Parts: sequence; C-alpha cells; structure tokens
Amino acid sequence: MPEFASLNLTLADHIAQIELNRPDKANALNGTLWREIGAASRWVDETPEARVAVLSGAGRHFCSGIDFELMGEVLDGVEALPPGRKEERLRRTIVELQAAFTALENCCKPVLAAVHGLCIGGGLDLIAACDMRYASADAAFSLKEVDLAIVADVGSLQRLPYLIGEGQVRELAFTARQFDAAEAREIGLVNRVYADAAQLRDGVHAIAAGIAAKSPLTVRGIKQVLNHGRDHGVADGLDYVATWNAALLLSDDTREAVAAALQKRPPKFAD
Repeated sequence: MPEFASLNLTLADHIAQIELNRPDKANALNGTLWREIGAASRWVDETPEARVAVLSGAGRHFCSGIDFELMGEVLDGVEALPPGRKEERLRRTIVELQAAFTALENCCKPVLAAVHGLCIGGGLDLIAACDMRYASADAAFSLKEVDLAIVADVGSLQRLPYLIGEGQVRELAFTARQFDAAEAREIGLVNRVYADAAQLRDGVHAIAAGIAAKSPLTVRGIKQVLNHGRDHGVADGLDYVATWNAALLLSDDTREAVAAALQKRPPKFAD
C-alpha cells in the first residue's frame, strides 16, 4: 500500500479509508495533498480488494479549501514566462488540479464523502466528485471562490448542477454564502445528516460495509452506467446498459447471488 505525506490511506474489510491529514491547516489543499488525492483514488480504482472508499478529514474540519501558499506557487511558477507560454502553463496546471478530483469520479468503486466542520471552496469541489455525501450536524459549506475573485475551476460549477439544480448553484456561486448541514440535506447536496462526527463516522462506515458486501462487478457496473447516463440522453443510456448487461449478466457474481438467495445464505463474491 502506498504511503503519503498529507493523507492517510488504509484498507480493511474491503473499505478503503482516504483521510485528508493536514489538521493543523484545517486540511487546506496544498500541492502535495492535491496530488495525493489523485494518487490515492487511482490506487483504490486499481486495487481489487478495495470495493468502496470513504473520504474524510482529520481534525476539526473536513477541508478549508485551497491553501493560499499553493496559489502563490502557481502564480510564481508562471511569472517569468513570456505571454502565451505563461497562459499555456497556467492552463496545464489547472487541468492537472482538475484531474486529481476527477480521479474520484473516474474511480470504478463508489466513493463516499464524510464531511464534518468546514467544507469550503476546493473542499466543495472535492466532494462534488464523490458518489455520495454525508455530513455531521456541525458541517458548514461555501462555494467560496468568488470572494477570491476566482471562477471555481475544479468541478463545482460542472458537477453541482446535476446534484442540486442550476438555480441553487448560481446562488451559491454568486454569493459565496455559507450554509449548514440541514440546508445541504434540504437541497440534496448530502444524503444524510448525523448528530456528530462520531455518528457520522459509524453511519458512513455501515453504509460502506453494506456496499462492500454486494457483487463488486455489479457495483462497478452501476457506477459506470450512472456516470454515462448523466452525460448522455435516455436512449443512449438504455443502449449502453443493454450492452453492459449483455456482457456481464452471466457472470459468476450473478450465479452466486441467485444461488445465495435460493439457499437463504449471504452471498460470497470474489474481488
């Protein structure tokens, strides 16, 4: 298992735990943490024993957004370049940052975000790339970039409209207002709100364990089909899932699921 400087990665009972680990900085996203999120996501994707992932933050907060030091590093890195090459380098950097979060979305395993405390700016971009989001009652959210004179560019403006609707996203993006866990649940950003961080941890782990007990092949297929359907019309989506199931419906996992149901026992699936 890889080791990281700014996040903790563990695997037990088929559940990968990805924990942002800069608690003294409220898990602000510096260059190292940003790259490691992408690397950890790709490791989960490529590791058969990992059937589901839980993304969380160490300390008092989930993520306070981008580390201002990273912003300085990015700007300093292009300052000496001539016009044209400066913009080209900056665009490449932005695309690389986008890719780290997109790795969560592209991971073939479901990724559950467990949010406590602050989830600001880049933190909101981060959880938008996850499959499901859960929060403790003390969680607070903000699409903060407009206050820094930045157009949010790593996923919120592209993914949130599918989650909470166009009007909600526009209000949050234009105002940067902070909203609490209850409102996040009301608008559909989070699936469920727990009383505190401990109950959040236990509740999300139970959901992850339930997913891990299902057919891994089928769970991966569900995520693939849902992601495809989001970006295509209904007819294309139906055609895609027909092709998918034609290839995989007769798998060993299907036979095991049917046999277990007939024998009234829990199914056992290979990784």
